[in-house]
Amino acid sequence: MRLPIPLLGRLTVREYLTIIFGFTFLALDSLLKFIILFLPKPVINWFYRQSRSLFYWFGGRGKEQNEEKRASDKVLKAKDFEDLCNIHGYTHEEHVVLTKDGYLLGLHRIPAKRGERRDNPGTSTGKPVVYLHHGLLMNSEVWICLTNPERSLAFVLAEQGYDVWLGNNRGNKYSKKSIHHGPNTSKFWDFSMDEFAWHDIPDTIHHILQVTKAPQLSYVGFSQGTAQAFAALSIHPQLNEKVNVFIALAPAMSPAGLAAPIVDGLMKASPTLFFLLFGRKSILSSATFWQSIIYPPIFAQVIDKSLVWLFNWHSHNISTHQKIAAYAHLYSFASVKSIVHWFQIMRNAAFQMYDDDVLSPVVVTSVSSYRPARFPTRNIVTPIVLMYGDSDSLVDIDAMLTQLPSHTVAKRLHTYEHLDILWGQNVHVDVIPKVLASLELYNTQEQTIGDVGTSSRDEMDFTAS
Repeated sequence: MRLPIPLLGRLTVREYLTIIFGFTFLALDSLLKFIILFLPKPVINWFYRQSRSLFYWFGGRGKEQNEEKRASDKVLKAKDFEDLCNIHGYTHEEHVVLTKDGYLLGLHRIPAKRGERRDNPGTSTGKPVVYLHHGLLMNSEVWICLTNPERSLAFVLAEQGYDVWLGNNRGNKYSKKSIHHGPNTSKFWDFSMDEFAWHDIPDTIHHILQVTKAPQLSYVGFSQGTAQAFAALSIHPQLNEKVNVFIALAPAMSPAGLAAPIVDGLMKASPTLFFLLFGRKSILSSATFWQSIIYPPIFAQVIDKSLVWLFNWHSHNISTHQKIAAYAHLYSFASVKSIVHWFQIMRNAAFQMYDDDVLSPVVVTSVSSYRPARFPTRNIVTPIVLMYGDSDSLVDIDAMLTQLPSHTVAKRLHTYEHLDILWGQNVHVDVIPKVLASLELYNTQEQTIGDVGTSSRDEMDFTAS
């Protein structure tokens, strides 16, 4: 049933109710954040203690102490990338990339094995270079916030003799600065995946190759980090010469939609309603506040329920302690515009650039008079390796392969969902060896990686931290 209201009459009653609910929720959320600004820290700590008491009252388990629980507590309490590296004995470097349009991007580097320190940081190591890039609403911490370093792809790569770099998108925890606009302005947040592709990815790769003096690097992306690479490689032909292989974990290009019918239907009907609900700055900025006052096991359960509702992800392959540790590092700031861009892609079932024409022309004939520009992904020359979970609701591998060049290789991960590929219990068995094998196959560096050809198939010597 649709209401006979001019302009808005294309929305159903369910969509109107969703809008009303969304505005109400955001109003309450804003009010609570305003109140919290004036609350002293002891009061905030009181709320945290009460949520912990409620967890135990309803039979929650969290007092047991075992090796994974102790490791989880360390990861949970880590403030940033440096703390996470220190937990497992790695020394990192911090770099800053200035994009051509003025954003300052935080860039992390793990140049050496565990316990090793370099006397000349910020210089070439002579090792093959691997660049890891995170997904939507994430930052570089997602690669190393694991309870066991053997399951962290970044740490394993460092142990195998790679020079490991981890990027960050503009606007997130490590990249919230621009030389033109402050983060409290709408202009700062006026970016979508287009800007990631035109600037963030190529400018970061250029910086890495300048520092390392390497002719090429290998790119490993997760989720939106793969979409950004698909887009960047498709519109920058010269970038293909700098990337010897692109490994796409949980690849994202043009997802069919969300599992939640209300949200999926509403946003496909009019993605720009997101601007009405969330404004034109960062999205879900209150997440960090809720995380600070809710007991971590409860916060993890909230995230779990949300993932089931939105994506039908049950995360059975991720342990409870790993969830509690990793979910604390999951969220990072992103623009509302970048979310709207994804809903435009879903609505049109096409991997397209951001559509600035929010009021698209009314189609009166069978031939459309307007079509948003699409990323020409079939033109990518760089070798592509897709690693996808066959239980991931966001991946339609057959549809994706039709939009990619014929040299693309797809590897299925049985029973894996989306986040499993990062934090699953058996990623060191099911995922990481496949990544290492692909890197060895496609890496064209003249210098060798020590004994990487044999050690990649041997069990690595990791001890508990």
